[in-house]
Amino acid sequence: MCAADSAPASPESSPPSGSSSDIDVQAGRFDLLVIGGGINGAGIARDAAGRGLSVCLVEQSDLAAYTSSASTKLIHGGLRYLEYREFRLVREALAERERLLRIAPHLVHPLRFILPHVPTLRPRWEIRAGLFLYDHLGGHRHLPGSRSLDLRREAAGAALRSVYHRGFAYSDCRVDDSRLVVVNACDAADRGAVILTRTRVSRARPESGGWQVECESRASGTIRMRAAAVVNVGGAWVNEVRGLLGLQPPEPIRLVRGSHIVVARLFDGEQAYILQNPDHRIVFAIPFQERFTLIGTTDVPHTGPLDHVAITPEETAYLCESVNRYFERTIRPEDVLWSYSGVRSLRDDGATEAAEVTRDYELVFERAEGGSPVLTVLGGKITTYRKLSEAVLTMLQPLIGGSATRWTASAALPGGDLPGGGLPQFLDEAARRWPFLAREHLRRLACAYGTRMERVLQGARTPADLGEPLGADLTAAEVDYLRREEWAATAQDILWRRTKLGLRLTPPEEQRLDRYLGQVHPESPRRSRS
Repeated sequence: MCAADSAPASPESSPPSGSSSDIDVQAGRFDLLVIGGGINGAGIARDAAGRGLSVCLVEQSDLAAYTSSASTKLIHGGLRYLEYREFRLVREALAERERLLRIAPHLVHPLRFILPHVPTLRPRWEIRAGLFLYDHLGGHRHLPGSRSLDLRREAAGAALRSVYHRGFAYSDCRVDDSRLVVVNACDAADRGAVILTRTRVSRARPESGGWQVECESRASGTIRMRAAAVVNVGGAWVNEVRGLLGLQPPEPIRLVRGSHIVVARLFDGEQAYILQNPDHRIVFAIPFQERFTLIGTTDVPHTGPLDHVAITPEETAYLCESVNRYFERTIRPEDVLWSYSGVRSLRDDGATEAAEVTRDYELVFERAEGGSPVLTVLGGKITTYRKLSEAVLTMLQPLIGGSATRWTASAALPGGDLPGGGLPQFLDEAARRWPFLAREHLRRLACAYGTRMERVLQGARTPADLGEPLGADLTAAEVDYLRREEWAATAQDILWRRTKLGLRLTPPEEQRLDRYLGQVHPESPRRSRS
């Protein structure tokens, strides 16, 4: 059995520690209720809390449990969207790429992409013209521009089959997608928001221009609250949430599954590859977690259950074939160490193929019975979450108040206030402060937590100060921090969303983590600022 078979993508159902009474939301009144704990929901909660609004975010599972932890882990403009004339989307995404580099330098990192040229698919002039647009659509940029390559002379060409002579290089960024969700939620909580995970909305009733809502918490039973307005960021469940809110008819959406595989590292160097396929779709091959290569994505219609989404044998074969078409080193389905899949809820724009459906977002404002306001979010991509959140608050501000100031473009996300703004300098300083930690361990902590790694290490001076070792470089101190500060409750939360150490832990080490989570004294869930 390959590791992919033993690394489920869906969250465990163990209840979180603590109870809702610790946060005092019973019969609470909020300006805004956000339903959905993916990237858009967390971003909206952060923006709203920073404008002085009282906010509650409700998520049926863990933060980023579904689509927002199942992306290709890129912050990019979307080069291929130029073919579909999505110029506004690409321009906005490129501008957001620059902003996220500034406000989350620990999570968002520049990445150089190599595009081998296949004359039978797209002519060189067309690619060159597209890259010229890509370089300039976003305005001011901090990343190197594109250029043509002779792959026979470039180090990046060594991993490719000898039939590929020409190519191109351009810049985008990579991101730890699930951590981006979590740090937005952390900032929202720091600014006063209440974040309820493992909590499902069971009933919503309009009243006096607002909402009376009941939720079911796995830990605490029924929670009741009131909200002046609701934002439905249910993702693939968006129409189910609409039904709970009494809104009809359902929005026309397309459910599209994107699947990825992870294999042992395929090539040397820090560059990624963008591979064109005969069906005109593209697949990325990206360095991942130092020792691996991430390959994806597929774009196929999804019709099955939403709570247990998995890659199909056909998708695995497709991704392997895409890699084998280009690289000297070939892979087989048996080489897959981990796979994951996510379902995107996209606005149905009538496109024939799933890959052609727009990734742009749409905001649908409605009033339920009695004038109770609801805003439904459709589509979107992780790169533009901040801009989407800003648009949501701008639309709702006349109704629910709060500051009209747009503030999130320049405010660092938690951990992103690196001295001098640079990760290398921060790593050097961390090595001086914690010389007993290996450089690889320090780098992982710095890239996950940024300046908040001090909260993880808490003045430790020796390895023993970090508590029980739990496999790879995971320690009890880090697990305690994740439970205390980041709503982590299960091994799944820790190994596959807060970190990616599930790729490195052995089964006995996973069992040790399970035992530790059962032994530690239950921590209260993360509180909002009172």
